[in-house]
Amino acid sequence: MSRVAIVTGGTRGIGEAISLALRDMGYTVAANYGGNDAKAQAFTEATGIAAFKWDVGDHQACLDGCAAVADALGPVDIVVNNAGITRDGVLAKMSFDDWNEVMRINLGGCFNMAKATFGGMRERGWGRIVNIGSINGQAGQYGQVNYAAAKSGIHGFTKALAQEGAKVGVTVNAIAPGYVDTDMVAAVPAPVLEKIVAKIPVGRLGQAHEIARGVAFFCSEDGGFVTGSTLSINGGQHMY
Repeated sequence: MSRVAIVTGGTRGIGEAISLALRDMGYTVAANYGGNDAKAQAFTEATGIAAFKWDVGDHQACLDGCAAVADALGPVDIVVNNAGITRDGVLAKMSFDDWNEVMRINLGGCFNMAKATFGGMRERGWGRIVNIGSINGQAGQYGQVNYAAAKSGIHGFTKALAQEGAKVGVTVNAIAPGYVDTDMVAAVPAPVLEKIVAKIPVGRLGQAHEIARGVAFFCSEDGGFVTGSTLSINGGQHMY
């Protein structure tokens, strides 16, 4: 029986690469998305991976969405919490809505998806949760107190939940990507991006498939002795 995996934000960028990597491992993948119906439809047509629409920051929507995936594909064994947004700005100019929306989706989404699936994983004695953090949650970033706080929270969430799942066959790990060549990074002004790349020892942006490889290991049978870990994939930009 094929394992069933949900990848949030799974139809674009890093999420798309993760969805494809898990599919290629033989898993049955459901790609969650939040808004772009046309992109999701094109993704499904191109990959054969079913797309399911809900807001990961909405607790009830996650419960309902995960139930719909289970009804359609089978019990959910793997969750990759990849969905995230940015609402950048220095604190003086950041509204409460800018703060709250990033926390609601980026960090709240991890809680909501875990609540929807962790109990079933425990009962079946096998599960994988992988949370996508960020280099900016490790090192901080000017103009991103909301995003850095949410991503840092993900790393703490991962360590705590890992302790709850360890004895029942459920691992919980995180990936902390550096700057990856996605639409989000492409929106950074060219002069700023040049300065960012100059600080990356390997001298380039990461590729989405390089992040997906790390996720794939955590989700594999071989990853069963790794839990509560954060894997930094950042070209050497932040080491500690």
